[in-house]
Amino acid sequence: MPVYLHALETSVPDSSYSQEWACELMQRHCSERKGVRRIIRSIYRNSGIETRHSVIDDFDEDAQSPLFFADPETLLPTPGTHTRNEVYTREAKRHFEALARGLVEKTPGVQPSDVTHVITVSCTGFFAPGPDYHVVRALGLSGSTQRYHLGFMGCYAAFQGLRMAEAFCRNDPRAVVLVLCVELCTLHLRFTENTDDLIAGAVFADGGAGALVSARAPDASAHASAQASAQASDHASDHASAHAPDHAPARGRVLEFGSFHTDLTEEGEEDMAWTIGDDGFRMKLSTYVPQIIESNLEPVVGALLERAGVRADEIPWWGIHPGGRAILDRVEESMALRPEALEASREVLRRYGNMSSATVLFVLKQILESGDLQRDDPVLAMAFGPGLTIETGLFRVR
Repeated sequence: MPVYLHALETSVPDSSYSQEWACELMQRHCSERKGVRRIIRSIYRNSGIETRHSVIDDFDEDAQSPLFFADPETLLPTPGTHTRNEVYTREAKRHFEALARGLVEKTPGVQPSDVTHVITVSCTGFFAPGPDYHVVRALGLSGSTQRYHLGFMGCYAAFQGLRMAEAFCRNDPRAVVLVLCVELCTLHLRFTENTDDLIAGAVFADGGAGALVSARAPDASAHASAQASAQASDHASDHASAHAPDHAPARGRVLEFGSFHTDLTEEGEEDMAWTIGDDGFRMKLSTYVPQIIESNLEPVVGALLERAGVRADEIPWWGIHPGGRAILDRVEESMALRPEALEASREVLRRYGNMSSATVLFVLKQILESGDLQRDDPVLAMAFGPGLTIETGLFRVR
């Protein structure tokens, strides 16, 4: 029984900052040493990022309570984890709700009452009742809606949400599952000379992305939407003659689930990690991560493609999580990909930075919005996370 990713939705905070501006800010406040400032400039200028969004609105005219800065030149005392998490709780709820509403509204034939499962994903904050509960209440879903939250898994966690959604839909053809990822990474910004902190401060950003998954055939969903529109028109006027459209509403491409594969590298446990401290969460992201990924990538991808009976050179679309520019460069080189194969990943990195678990869904959305897709095109998606974990998934365009 086929399972489909019917819709993708994204959300970013209103505040955004250019990478050039952020580089200058970090140089002023992280160190007075010329050598450290030179390192900061190198990290930012080679990041492949132009703009990032953030819930930190300290420099907006209508800023709420400043978190880090009294003004561009005055750094406030370092906020504790509790203070940062309060902002997370407030802002994450808004993005989870917006994503859920957007997915339901843009999927033909789906109403809020159809949603059977809500899966929320985040590693940048916590609250309970959690975001899954908030989505159910905000959308007026049934109290019997099944809810799950995947926390603190990192950049690859969207795959875990998609795996769960597929399993629910295969078990129950009537299931309609929302997978919602929201990450507010910049809340854990640190102004130190530590290299890990400097790298994290240069690449991580805030954003959310969601997917609506079900076993409903896309054409059937569109037909159901057309019937619903006709019924609404009949009900709207006792005097007008209404009828169903001659054709179903136009819809975008969807992705049919193929197969997933996960693996752990023999090395890397100490090179990518995410821990909780008294003054925010701390990311360890060593400079060896791209090299570790490169040396382990081919057998992981090969295992997925062998089961699917597809060769790497037959895949036109590669949705790679842009953890950083160096990671994309190593993936391109190790898999001998054409430069255009990673255009979507590089574009998302350029415009948004690394938004942890949400990022790979941004990339898939970018691919689906491309005008060059053909039916049955294979799409290979990939993300990396603590461990070091490599997650891959193969989809087909429908």
